[in-house]
Formats: sequence, C-alpha cells, structure tokens
Amino acid sequence: MGKEASVGHAGGGGGVIELDFTIQGMSCAACAARIERAVGRMEGVREAAVSFPLRTAWVQLEAGEATREEVAGRIGQLGFTAMTTETAGQGLRKERTALMLRFAASALLTLPLLATMLQHVPFLQPLSALLPAWLHQPWLQLLLATIVQFVIGMPFYFGAYHAIRQRSANMDVLVALGTTAAYLYSHYIVFTEGLVHSSDWPRHGSPLYFETSAVVMTAVLLGKLIETNASLRTYDESFGFGQLQSGTAAVEREGRVTEVKTEFVRQGDIVIVQGGEMIPVDGEVKSGESMVDESLLTGESLGAAKLPGDAVWAGTTNIYGVLRIETKAAGHDTMLNRIAELVRQGQRSKSTIQSQVDRAARWFVPAMLMIATASWLAWGLWLTPGDWGKAAMCAIAVLLAACPCALGLAAPISLAIASGRLAKRGIIAKEASALERLAAIRTIVLDKTGTLTEGKPKVKHIQSFTMGQSALLRIVAALEAESTHPLAEGIREEAGRLGMKAKNAEGIVVTAAGGVQGRINGSIYSFGNLRHVEREGCRVGAAEAQAAKQREKLGETVLYASKDGECIGIVSFADRLRADAAMTTKALQSLGVKPIVATGDHEAPAKAAAFAIGIRGVHASMLPEGKLALVESLKERGSRVAVAGDGWNDAPALAAADVGIAMGSGTTAALAAGHLTLLFSRLSAIPEAIRISRLTIRNIRQNLAFAFLYNAIIIPFAAAGMLQPWMAGTAMALSSVSVVGNALRLNVRLRAAEDGAAR
Repeated sequence: MGKEASVGHAGGGGGVIELDFTIQGMSCAACAARIERAVGRMEGVREAAVSFPLRTAWVQLEAGEATREEVAGRIGQLGFTAMTTETAGQGLRKERTALMLRFAASALLTLPLLATMLQHVPFLQPLSALLPAWLHQPWLQLLLATIVQFVIGMPFYFGAYHAIRQRSANMDVLVALGTTAAYLYSHYIVFTEGLVHSSDWPRHGSPLYFETSAVVMTAVLLGKLIETNASLRTYDESFGFGQLQSGTAAVEREGRVTEVKTEFVRQGDIVIVQGGEMIPVDGEVKSGESMVDESLLTGESLGAAKLPGDAVWAGTTNIYGVLRIETKAAGHDTMLNRIAELVRQGQRSKSTIQSQVDRAARWFVPAMLMIATASWLAWGLWLTPGDWGKAAMCAIAVLLAACPCALGLAAPISLAIASGRLAKRGIIAKEASALERLAAIRTIVLDKTGTLTEGKPKVKHIQSFTMGQSALLRIVAALEAESTHPLAEGIREEAGRLGMKAKNAEGIVVTAAGGVQGRINGSIYSFGNLRHVEREGCRVGAAEAQAAKQREKLGETVLYASKDGECIGIVSFADRLRADAAMTTKALQSLGVKPIVATGDHEAPAKAAAFAIGIRGVHASMLPEGKLALVESLKERGSRVAVAGDGWNDAPALAAADVGIAMGSGTTAALAAGHLTLLFSRLSAIPEAIRISRLTIRNIRQNLAFAFLYNAIIIPFAAAGMLQPWMAGTAMALSSVSVVGNALRLNVRLRAAEDGAAR
C-alpha cells in the first residue's frame, strides 16, 4: 500500500498511474461497491477495484487528468478515509483495536440490561425476582442503552448517513434503523410510564426492549471483530511476502563489508550472506556452496543446492555456508516484490461469482426495508389491528435479521486464501476469475519443449553430406547466433563445448515456417525444420530424408541445413522429459482432465515424448496459429480448455484458452504471461492448481448457499413474529461469523489436499 506506479499504455504518448489506498470505515461489501462505482465514474479514472475483506482500493488514473488527492477526496465525500501512508495490514490492525475497545465497552454496559431479558422468557421470569431490584430500574436501563446506542454505536449512524446521502444502503442502515426503533420504542414507554411504575416495573410496567438494541449492537460488534480478525489473518497469509524481505544487506565494496539498506544495493554489488540468513537480493552465486530453502517460490520443502553460477532470489534462506552473490535486482525490483504485486493484482480482481453477488447485494438492503415495512403494515392493519407495538417489533426483527455481510463475504475471503496458498506453491494467479475457470477445466493442451521437457535440448547427432561436421556446426551456429529458441541455445552450447568460433552471418531472417536464413561468404544458408525446408524450396534427397527418419524414430528432433537450395546436412536434438511429467499426467487424469500434446515438433519425437508419459492425444508440426485453431475447436465442442506453454510462441493459444498457464523461470517476462504463471516451470503445480481451484469454488458455493439459506429461513420467521428482535440481531451477526468460519476452513482443506497429494 502507499505505492504509486507509472506504467505506459498502448495507443498514446502518455501513461497511467496506479494508486493503492487503504480504506478505513467500510462496514460491508455494499460500502466497497459504492466506493468502486463513485471513483470509477470520476473523470480521468480508467479503472477502480475495492476489496472489502482486505480494506484496500486500487485505482488506475490517466496521467495528468486526475490526482491522488482528488481520488482520496472523493472517497472522503462518501464517508470513508483513504490512506496511502500505511499498509492494509496496519489499517486492519488499527480497525481491530478500535473494535475490541468498542466491543468490550458495549458488552460491559449490556450485561446489566440482560437482567430485563428474563421478563420476555416465561420460564425464566422467576429468576428475575432473584436479581437486585435496581437492575430493573427503567432510568438505569435508559442511561446504559443511550451510551451503547449513541456513543459506542455512533459509527453505524455515520455510515448510514453517508450511504443514504449517496442514495444507497448498507448494513449500517439496517443496524441503525433496527436498533433505533427498539431504543425509541422503549424510550417512549419509559417517559410515559416511568414515573408511575419505576419502583415495581417488572410487575406493572410494559416490557422494555433496551436490551434488544444493546445486545444487537454488541453482537454486531463481535461479528465485525471476528470478520476483521479473519481479514487480517487472510492478509498475513496472502501478503506475507513483505515479511520475507530483508531490510539490509552486507555489501562488499572496496574490500570492506558494510551494512546497506536493500533499496540502496546496486546491480553488480557483491552481497555476503552467512548461513542461516535470509538472502536480500536476486542474483547469481559468485563463490561459495550451500543449500538454500526456496519453499516460498517453488513449494518444495527440500533445500536446493547452490554452486557458483546458480541463481538465487530474495526471500529465500541460506541454510549453511557463506555465499558471495552478485546482485541482479534489489529492493522493489526483486522477484519477491513482483510476485507480491501480482498476488495483489489477482486479489483486487473479481470472479464472475463475486460480480454477480455484488449486483445482488446492491438491491438487498432496499428489498429488506420494503419487507420490514410490509411486515409492519400487515401486523398493524390486519394480523393484530391497532397493536402497533407488536407490529414494530416484527418490523424491527426483519431489519435486524437481514444480513448483506454474509453474502458479501462469501467469495472474497476464500479467493484471497486460495491465491495466497497458490503463491506459496509457486503458482501466481493474475485474476480471480482464472481460478473459477480453472475449476471447470476438462481438457489441457500441453506444449512439448519447455513444458513436458526441460526445455534445454542437446545436440545429439550431426550428419553432413557435403562438408565436415565441424564446418556444418559453425555455419548453423552463425545462423542461430542471436536466436532465443531452445534449439538455438543447444547449437551454441555444443559449439562452445567444442571450442568453435562461429562464422559471421549477414542478413539473418527468421521465417514464419520455423527456420532461419542468412548469407555467409556470399552463399545463402538456411536452417530449420522440414516445413521450413519445403517452404523455402530446398531439395531434400533420399539419403538425407532416410537419415532424418532414422533419427526421428529414436525420438529426436531433426533440423535441416541447406546451401543455395540444396540440403547439406541434418542436426538432431534430444530433450529430457521432466522428472514429474508422468506423475503430472496421472494426476490430471485422476482429476478428470484430458491432457493433449500440441507442439511444433515433428510427429515422431512428439509421439515418443507423449507416449512415454501416458498421453495419447498428440498434434505435431503445429504453428502458433495451428495451436490457436486447436484450442478454438475444442471450445466449440463444449470443452473447457487450459493451455500450458512457455508464454512466447504459445501466446495466441494461451490467450484464447479459458485458462492460459505460462511455464515460468523466475523472469519478468514469465510473470507477465498467461492467466496463471508457474514459477520455475514446476509441471506438477498444474494439477495442484486445479485441485486448489476446485476446493475454493466448492467452498464459495457453500458460503453462498449458507448465506441465501439463512436469509430465506430467518427473515420469514422474523416477519411472522416468531423471533424476538434481539434474537434476530444476534442471528444476523452469527451468520457472518459462520460464513467467515467456513471460508477459513478452506485453509484446512487445502493443507489436507496437499498432504494427500504428497503421499
């Protein structure tokens, strides 16, 4: 929180400014929706998202058209406080402290009023005679109830005032109306009968309902306190990344080691990390050997061995030994901070379920006000004609029983828990709706290179027909000198291993068919797959074709080299399958998800790799547009489709899929691709993510079912006069607590699922 970021956007010379606010004063999801609508309509605001459970707002502004102060001022006009100087966690802790004080004071003042509640319960009335007479004094009850109602409960009135002023309604409106009606009814009785019956009120005075307003206030405050604790717990579990960022680093400069704040560590600085210390920067090990706990990023509990040349990341822990690390990124630029930002991005977005609930919640309070009015009229005019006291109690019970909070809390807390759990398993969900769609996935399209395989193919065989193998390798290494394709990296690695110096190539062009072409010493050389060779009009003789077929039968990927239209040799590659590929296939199938391989590789190596891990559906020799067509055809047949790829040449298919899963490697580019990103390309994270998403959606549906069922049952009972107002108000508070409790139970279910999967 408290962060302002400027980012460019397409189609203009300016940019956008992103603001994060901590919001104080929200009482329910209706408040969040009201802020979102009001800020979203401001001139210069491109988008706004508000989370009630996390008490945060994210606003995207057009640069130069709106300011932070204008947005904060607009939120202030709505009756809330927008802060940029503290985190959401700090705001939630302040709110919790204030609620604890209000609840304690309210409970203390409500206890004496409970004595009068005995009058309303027939079989408990004999106990009333055992209590001190002064507890029944109407003037004492009036005093205590007034303090609870108008001092401790004043924030409810402020919230209701601002909501009504904006022609809206929220939980504050229901609480303020219900408790005020009960209070004023009793207030009227005291001033009309108090002078006559004050000395023997229990026997001769009319029933008072001061305890109703006080008990409801106390119960609502208790419910809000439990909600806030749950939100804080969710925040800590979801945004614990900030706690894992070391504040200082031991930097080696000019032969001396000094402590420097991490934000002042520069790229290229050498950082010294002792055993047991947290690594403060992203970087590369220059010297030293150790084991590093990377469970935050990979989800793996076992430490990872680190040797010189290996990458390390901020937030991980050096288990033993001393490491000298060359800094690649520090402070806000570390991957840890990028992950935290993506988690925030996912949690401020809304799922389809949540959006639908928000729309329903907008009409909930007005509907409850209409039902309460109808109940009041029905009792006063028809059921008990003229008994407006009875009519008022029934209407008050309806107002106090209605609970929009339970609906508003049904989805956000569960989604926040799930996204935090995913992040700790190395899975970044960039939007809440992706989790919802992932739960419904029935088909997943998997790329081969870099997804099912390690993505580091090695040169397995070189066969030249017109020159030596070394000469052919120099030529193809020159053509692939600047390419980032994994096969090109394999070529350069092999040339480097043999100590070769690549030739210089001019006019290099990457073709759409999956190859590269360039000029070397006046001749046109080309290198690529069979499709590339055929499109370029290169002639492949029988001997060359037979040699390529033999290598493909071994499951190797074959590329062809040509000179001036004549095939001069072949290079074959082998890429190891990931260790967890077969286990992942089995796990997907057990979840009812059908895996399919779609790759630009030739059919023989594609089938060899797929069959080795138990996948029978294989689509080979596919260009990016072919993968896109495959995804669209699967969707047209009614299947919910996910695509897992490397985030680059699979981009069209990733975007078209219901869920695009980018296989990451800890890079900024990987974090930016797909709806979900798997850090470090841990393939087994795919079934884990599906399992988590399904448990989460099930939990949300349980919450919604409970919230709707509660309102469907309790409100008719209240309208029928079968509930005392204090019972209705207490039930309202307990309904929110029950939904929150079930949402928090998701944590237990997710841990159990992870333990079961591990076994």
